[in-house]
Amino acid sequence: MAKSKKRRAKRAGLSPGTLVHVGEQKTARVRVTLIDYDEQQYAEKEVTNVEECFPFRDRPTTTWINIDGLHQVEAIERIGRHFGLHPLVLEDIVHTEQRPKLEDFEQYLFLVTKILSYDEATAKIVAEQVSMVLGANFVMTFQEGAKDDFVPVRERIKRGTVRLRTLGADYLLYALLDSIVDNYFIILEKLGEQIETLEEALLLAPAPEQLNALHKLRREIISMRRAVWPLREVVTRLERRESKLIREGSTVFLRDVYDHIARIIDTVENYRDLVAVLLDLYLSSLSNKMNEVMKTLTIITTIFIPLSFIAGIYGMNFEYMPELKWSWSYPVVLAFMAALVGAMIFYFRKRKWF
Repeated sequence: MAKSKKRRAKRAGLSPGTLVHVGEQKTARVRVTLIDYDEQQYAEKEVTNVEECFPFRDRPTTTWINIDGLHQVEAIERIGRHFGLHPLVLEDIVHTEQRPKLEDFEQYLFLVTKILSYDEATAKIVAEQVSMVLGANFVMTFQEGAKDDFVPVRERIKRGTVRLRTLGADYLLYALLDSIVDNYFIILEKLGEQIETLEEALLLAPAPEQLNALHKLRREIISMRRAVWPLREVVTRLERRESKLIREGSTVFLRDVYDHIARIIDTVENYRDLVAVLLDLYLSSLSNKMNEVMKTLTIITTIFIPLSFIAGIYGMNFEYMPELKWSWSYPVVLAFMAALVGAMIFYFRKRKWF
């Protein structure tokens, strides 16, 4: 976090379009993979120099260029310049704290979204920015780390799935978005399991540790909501075909992605409400527990008030007290005290005070 703040400080005062990587370096080197395909052929390779991707800009086949690692801004700048990307687009690519958005530059579409993964060790959601550029016959994806989250899409292209091989670059963009959104459902399942576990624990025995877990879970839900909500607007614009790069045949698939996002948003909102309910349940449980303690202490105090009164009277140092000369005074007073306690307890139980 401190390094990221330092990089943001370095950007202050720079001209628009100046490339400064903002974010955590998640891979040692920039890795560029290229997949070129059509209905008849398929080729995949890892390139050692971004210049090897340049000839694929104007090919009639569909090309997918994936760049893992954004810290080497020179490589990002070279490939962006050749493919005609605006300097502000390149700036947004290397600045990994963007919100999901879509920008139309007529010759290409620029899209930013978030890939979410669940860290089992820390029980936290890890967000990684993915920038996508859709051209007439190519898709470029820029990821922060070397983790390949698009393996299912790669496998479908390799197997020769008819739709991916024939429907062009806009369908490839849909497939990538669909893969990202499908992964959100896995995160929701993890969050749902946490909510159920916390609910059971709160009903059995509320504890301060559960309050910390509730606040942590609430932060994770807010983090996921921040990633998903803007994506709905992005997919809506794609579905409306505001750009000539989105063909009519792809809208039905984009509509399916929109439906998935709507379901995810509804679930996230439900989870947020459930966490609020669990927080109220925790506070109510503590309040009830405190009330039980106070009720017990009040009953004990009420019982001892008359006993203290009697003991106070006979503890006075008056010489002329008739009962002091009587040999049965002590046991009679003790018996009266015991009877008084028994009568009070009987009365409290009859009123169901404890």
